[in-house]
Amino acid sequence: MSPVQNTLPVSDESFRDSVATITKDGKRNYIHPKKPKGKLYNLRTWFSLFYLAVFFSLPFIKVNGAPFLMINILERKFILFGLIFWPQDFFIFGIGMVTFIVFVILFTVVFGRIFCGWACPQTIFMEMVFRKIEYWIDGDAAQQKQLAASAWNGKKIRKRVFKFIVFFLISFLIANFFLAYLISMDELIANITNPAAHVATLISLLTFTTVFFFVYWWFREQACIVVCPYGRLQGVLLDRNSIVVAYDRLRGEPRGKLSKHKVQHEAAHETCNSCKSGGSCSSTPEVIVPAVTADCIDCFACVRVCPTGIDIRNGTQLECINCTACIDACDAIMTSINRPTGLVRYASENSITEGVQLKFSSRIKAYTAVLALLISLLVFLLASRTDLDARLMRTSGMTYTSLPDGRIENLYSLKLANKTHKDIAISLKLENLLGDITMVGSSNLVVKHEDYSNVQFFVRLTRGQVKNWKTPVQIGLYEGDKKIKTITAKFIGPEVYE
Repeated sequence: MSPVQNTLPVSDESFRDSVATITKDGKRNYIHPKKPKGKLYNLRTWFSLFYLAVFFSLPFIKVNGAPFLMINILERKFILFGLIFWPQDFFIFGIGMVTFIVFVILFTVVFGRIFCGWACPQTIFMEMVFRKIEYWIDGDAAQQKQLAASAWNGKKIRKRVFKFIVFFLISFLIANFFLAYLISMDELIANITNPAAHVATLISLLTFTTVFFFVYWWFREQACIVVCPYGRLQGVLLDRNSIVVAYDRLRGEPRGKLSKHKVQHEAAHETCNSCKSGGSCSSTPEVIVPAVTADCIDCFACVRVCPTGIDIRNGTQLECINCTACIDACDAIMTSINRPTGLVRYASENSITEGVQLKFSSRIKAYTAVLALLISLLVFLLASRTDLDARLMRTSGMTYTSLPDGRIENLYSLKLANKTHKDIAISLKLENLLGDITMVGSSNLVVKHEDYSNVQFFVRLTRGQVKNWKTPVQIGLYEGDKKIKTITAKFIGPEVYE
């Protein structure tokens, strides 16, 4: 648990001993959050629409006939932004993963869990797709609780069956697009049109559909609380300068309920004789006047809209996904009682306690420096990456052959990987020695697009070229007149004694 924004005495922190989604006897406690509304919720909705549009359109985008993005783990083939990455490029992925982790650390140190509330796929699909459908079918929180507690009658059965079918169909749709990111949309469509010949694809689709349906039908917020490690990492990453969804305890404490009076618009409450005598001002509308000077009226509006069932007034908790529903709910209450909004808002502990702005601390500077270094290294590796990967080896079990004309011959094996979307015709030339290269089999070496090729060839040198037992030899790979790369090997010859 993060120690920041601790607003309660130690004796009052029993809430940290359990989570809202589990009852005291260890059973599942379903959360029925009230439907949120407000400025931030509207912004999240628009962002989610853009997010979903990107998610469902990317598998259809192609670059040179290949998917724009594909993560084929089984075949160890990855396409990112149209560039093909093979197992030989795994070290680039390693650097990229380290860069991503450092970025997550830096981003969390500064901005907290904004990603969880605004861009995490789990939150997007749960809160902006399945939860909205649930509100449409079952109603708001009170109606959902009433329906859950009611007996199994015709109305409940119809609603449950309808919601089950809709949730399952959406899960099936998500599973199809998820699989498209793994094997490409073209292959997915080809497999679906002939399911009998592609049973593995059908099994994968049903498996992914079942997992997604289970998560969004039953598991829900538990994925964030129990499975995802990011919530627990915030206890290490957050500090008093990190921006989180926070309750301004200086404004809100001590909490108190509202008292209601009927007062004249023109006169203060103290000058109203009717109110002083216990009567009512029947000619004026009702105006709500807080009974205490603190802003929090203990209405629990922030708790009722929370999708994980926490009370944000208790401080930062691992269950909080920074979805901002509590901000909108609290702002609506503050507006209704004529108090300033922002009692719950994006803020840091120091900005609330000391009234200071976010500081660019030494830790943030260190993370930024490391991140800049890793990004520079990653850019260099991507820029220097070649489209054709080559590995040259002497054929095992053989040394050299002396030819009748006095020359010496070595046999080599060349393994090529074409990482592009086009076929590449290759020719070989000796770079540092005078000699001949003779291909085994066809002399036309063409490496198919997105494919591997294994070829063998002889290198023949005169005895005058061979000075040692192992002579370095450099071979250039050319596509027409364009040199692609140079590969080196050792040429084995007889020992030369002076």
